[in-house]
Amino acid sequence: MYRHLLVPIDGTDLSTATISQAVEFARALGARITFFHAQPDFSASLSGDAEVVRLTAPADFVYAYQGRARELLTKAESAARAHGVPCASSSAVSDNPYSAIVAMARESRCDLIYMASHGRKSTLGMLLGSQTLKVLLHSEIPVLVAATTNPPAPIQAIGIIREEHRSLAAVLHAWQHLLKRASEDNTTADPDLMRAMLRYIQAFPLALHHPKEDEYLFRLLRERTHTMNAELDELERQHTRDHQLVAELSDTLERHIAGQAALADLDRTVSSYAQFIWEHMGREEGVILPAAQRYLTDADWNEINAAFSENRDPRFSGDTDAEFKRLFSRIVNIALPANH
Repeated sequence: MYRHLLVPIDGTDLSTATISQAVEFARALGARITFFHAQPDFSASLSGDAEVVRLTAPADFVYAYQGRARELLTKAESAARAHGVPCASSSAVSDNPYSAIVAMARESRCDLIYMASHGRKSTLGMLLGSQTLKVLLHSEIPVLVAATTNPPAPIQAIGIIREEHRSLAAVLHAWQHLLKRASEDNTTADPDLMRAMLRYIQAFPLALHHPKEDEYLFRLLRERTHTMNAELDELERQHTRDHQLVAELSDTLERHIAGQAALADLDRTVSSYAQFIWEHMGREEGVILPAAQRYLTDADWNEINAAFSENRDPRFSGDTDAEFKRLFSRIVNIALPANH
């Protein structure tokens, strides 16, 4: 049976669904995954959308065309890690994605390529789906083409929630990696980068993600069934506890930067918080989301999907999503080198 899967990914919703499917497939087989992202060389020939973005919004250009690969791969790794699936990742610059995929499968000694059946091309992405046939024709190993369609509202909403979980997990993993590297090299961890990580945790999961879970997902599930009330009560208590733990994390970080707390103290605090978050997200994905799929109506899912797809919080500007994306990209690109 297959032991090593190559999973090509891009930034589309379809690719997000493919990651989840591939991780489940690999877990069932006891296989490992190499995630792979290929993108054109925009810096070599800047034209069209890329040139416009570079000239009008340099920060967006860096995010969309230079830092995007590490972000996508880090999120994919988080998905595999959450399910205990061994994984690695790699990226390449290529104007022929299919040939890069075939070459990476050969180089990584994979025995199966796991791809989506079709995809959509965005102005800031690559068309993975149209490459599938070419991979099938040129691959030296079997190619499993996963059946994927435009997902219904429940799948879209769950995909967004899981994607946000992966982002938080990736930031925490990056922080742990940063501290481990500082300890091994006997150096000082970048204080500005760690403050950026803390700011991401404070401003995104605490201020946006958890409130939307409470207001939409948890509320609607309570309205449809009482069987999950005890579990929902505990998760809401954990949301409150999360604020307390982040405050403790902030205090330990500032004391460490001021020389009043050792690196080991900060590492323990970060690791303890990460464990709390991973267990919390595991309960949501393992208990609440399956229950929601069972009890919620299409109208409920449409409401949840709209809430998680669009930033409805009036305390934040319309630029908030882009700001979080740039912050996340900066964190994972600095803290996690390629093939870490």
